[in-house]
Amino acid sequence: MTGSTKTPRERYRQQVREEVKEKAWQQIAGSGASALSLNAIAKQMGMSGPALYRYFANRDELITELIRDAYRSLADAFIAASASDDGAGAGRADLAGLAHVLRRWALADPHRYFLIYGTPVPGYHAPADITAIASELMSVLLDACAAPATEPHAFDEHLATHRAWADSHPDAPPAALRQALAFWSRLHGVLSLELAGHFTGMGLDPALLFQAEVDALTGGPTT
Repeated sequence: MTGSTKTPRERYRQQVREEVKEKAWQQIAGSGASALSLNAIAKQMGMSGPALYRYFANRDELITELIRDAYRSLADAFIAASASDDGAGAGRADLAGLAHVLRRWALADPHRYFLIYGTPVPGYHAPADITAIASELMSVLLDACAAPATEPHAFDEHLATHRAWADSHPDAPPAALRQALAFWSRLHGVLSLELAGHFTGMGLDPALLFQAEVDALTGGPTT
């Protein structure tokens, strides 16, 4: 048996954990992450609460696993975009390409999106490895902002000394950091409003609004 081969017990454990996560997503879709209950999941699966705790020690461990999966999924999508070389040079995605990767990922599963970019779950604190995965996203984004065609801004002086969040790119100029922050905050703003249904009834196309923001951030088409 090779080191990578799982035993039947290990495969069963993984299967149960995946089923628990599936039930957890169903709960989140119906009641939100703050209402997540391992006992309710156990009941759905025909198990006792103590039996389920052999697979996830508590609610926070389950939430961490869901958040880890969500961040890993988006990080992998960003990394794949950079590996495909969308016209910005070998191993570097362009901003417009990343923007549409982000929107496709968000629209594919809004509950997954809101778990990591929505209202924090009360009383929950993510472990350090979650931050490390999130940093991978910012690293790919900063690669795409390596040479921004932007004018100097007063905020650049602040970013020159407040850049711990960009430690993967210690030599990136403040203008690149500002462009990355603008990309992240503005596009998440549009996406959050769209996914929450705030554009419903306004008679506008959220996809065109999103594209307008992408163009504004990248200097793309204005007509």
